Amino acid sequence: MKKLLSKYCLAAIVAMAFTTHYAAARDLAEIEKSGTLKVATEDDYAPFNFMTDGKTDGFNKDMLEELKKYAKFNIDQSILPWTGLLAAVSTGQYDMALTGAVITDERLNVFNFTPPWASAQHYFVKRAGDDSLNSIKDLSGKKVGVQAGSALLARLPELKAMLEKEGGKLGPVVEYPSYPEAYADLANKRLDYVINVVISVNDLVKAKPKVFAKGLPVSGPGYMAWPIPKNSPELLAYMTKFMNHMQETGKLKELQMKWFGETYDNLPSEPITSADQFHKLAGF
Repeated sequence: MKKLLSKYCLAAIVAMAFTTHYAAARDLAEIEKSGTLKVATEDDYAPFNFMTDGKTDGFNKDMLEELKKYAKFNIDQSILPWTGLLAAVSTGQYDMALTGAVITDERLNVFNFTPPWASAQHYFVKRAGDDSLNSIKDLSGKKVGVQAGSALLARLPELKAMLEKEGGKLGPVVEYPSYPEAYADLANKRLDYVINVVISVNDLVKAKPKVFAKGLPVSGPGYMAWPIPKNSPELLAYMTKFMNHMQETGKLKELQMKWFGETYDNLPSEPITSADQFHKLAGF
């Protein structure tokens, strides 16, 4: 188990290596000249990206289909493990990530983000029937699972502060290459709880109500959006126009309702490009 966890941690370190430098990403003119936009997605993060009968599915799959209708160039999709996805985009292997990425200060050092398309407040998940975890204080010292390289790690200090305010402390943090593996360990009592964004938590509990239960918020507000390298401002402007198109036609709300069971009327309509802007919009 220790060897496996070391492997996961190494993958997370490699995945976060993008924070140390900028890469030579292509901007819109080069993409249009080549005739192809290269996007990276994952396949194991429902309801955003996942597989059904061997075929891609989820909110971002439907968004990708709409983008193919809108764009005047081809879209080339590659499916990658989450732990290396953002690093691959930052190093110029792909033009953007089309996946469920949460906006964080760290990521804003390397990426700009399209206008958000969903809320990303974080909640904890527990086993159904576990009456020992009914408050934030109850999480003190408990073992928590998160996805390696995810925004949940960047915002764990918020939970740490919440616990310390209650006289408790943050327990051991175990990182996983994907959430299904974390949930499996939670169900098998190798973890006490898992932290994820509220949309995924709702989706999980709806699908497996006898196995998992939704807990309480463990962070402040947040947003999900598509990351685009800092040195691709024209591509960011293009994708912002696409998001505005989706909003104006009502298609975005249609897909939000289909996959998330709710719509988001108060999301920012502009791209998010700095930590200061993000903090102001999220009310930090």
